[in-house]
Amino acid sequence: MQEQKHRFKRIFLIVADSAGIGEEPDAALFGDCGSNTWAHAGASVGGLNVPHMEKMGIGTLDDIPGVMKIEDHPQAYCLACRETSRGKDTMTGHWEMMGIDTVKPFQTFTDTGFPKELMDELREKTGHELLGNYASSGTVILEELGEEQIRKNALIVYTSSDSVLQIAANEDHMPLEEIYRCCRIARELTMRPEWMVGRVIARPYIGEKKGQFKRVGAHRHDYTVSPTGVTALDILNDAGFTVSAVGKINDIFNGVGINRTIHTASNEEGMDEAIRQLKEDDYTGLCFVNLVEFDSEYGHRRNPVGYARCLEAFDRRVGEFVSAMKDDDLLMITADHGNDPTFRGTDHTREKVPLLIYSPSFRKGRKLPEQPTFAVMGGTILRNFGLKKDPSMLGGDLTDLLK
Repeated sequence: MQEQKHRFKRIFLIVADSAGIGEEPDAALFGDCGSNTWAHAGASVGGLNVPHMEKMGIGTLDDIPGVMKIEDHPQAYCLACRETSRGKDTMTGHWEMMGIDTVKPFQTFTDTGFPKELMDELREKTGHELLGNYASSGTVILEELGEEQIRKNALIVYTSSDSVLQIAANEDHMPLEEIYRCCRIARELTMRPEWMVGRVIARPYIGEKKGQFKRVGAHRHDYTVSPTGVTALDILNDAGFTVSAVGKINDIFNGVGINRTIHTASNEEGMDEAIRQLKEDDYTGLCFVNLVEFDSEYGHRRNPVGYARCLEAFDRRVGEFVSAMKDDDLLMITADHGNDPTFRGTDHTREKVPLLIYSPSFRKGRKLPEQPTFAVMGGTILRNFGLKKDPSMLGGDLTDLLK
């Protein structure tokens, strides 16, 4: 890569996983009318205390309890983005940020469980009895089947409203490598078109009896399919730029287009790594961060108070991040879908996502028009580095609006 001057040398794209900002226009098609993750989490605690994102203009995007609407030149450029793709899951959202339009959603097995033929073959190839095979919250199914799983040295297989096959086993009784081996077998089987799912997830847990079981987030591993087309990550990587993946980003893209990977187990670890790179690493390119605990710990578990406190904790780290930025650094804060912690059920909600864009070099921010796709993020990143998107990718970028 030839050395050349780019407006922003490093771009940090931080995804607050599931922190949506209100229902999409087509939310009715997904049964999600009335969902609003930010607003309902805020209402649960009588108002959010997020001064740093408030200054950036998050309050201008919707009525969020406790958050002021800074209409007159917020610190950042702020806007909402709609999702073009037909879905409300992690892969669909992240892939669209990088230019992919998922026209046909990944199939789900929410209502039926997985086919008997798949379960029979999985049982035979892993050598373990299988328990479950229905849609459930991960914490609930451990209470229901955890003791039996330990006693029988079995595998708990379950799904959700997402296109996912999850395998849970107690890591104190079954070695991690054995759990991962079984997941690799499941991934191979679910590459067949009739059984295809977007992700197979290893869900190790600890504890010996009901009331004690706890998932070990640090040992979770996602086995995904590769993106279905060219992404902004591919173009950056091919041009010689750094593409640093923090958290589960590498899993989401199956490693494609990524040349640096740091796995983290929590929001705090993810922000620690982002801030470390900001302060210590000298590179030209993208740092792409996923912070999963909003979704995994509070959204799916329908814990609005916990979700609100998680947003507040994140805001404190945003303040720390911003204070260390240089003029040629750019920060983007967004989400990949919603997961309203007050909504019925336990699954994601079809919501718009916020996008806050900040650099110390900006003279002043403002609210920008709502965008029809998440792909403006990848498009803006590519243009900053003098690169063009592939013709197959979704279009749009915000470069000309960022003064």
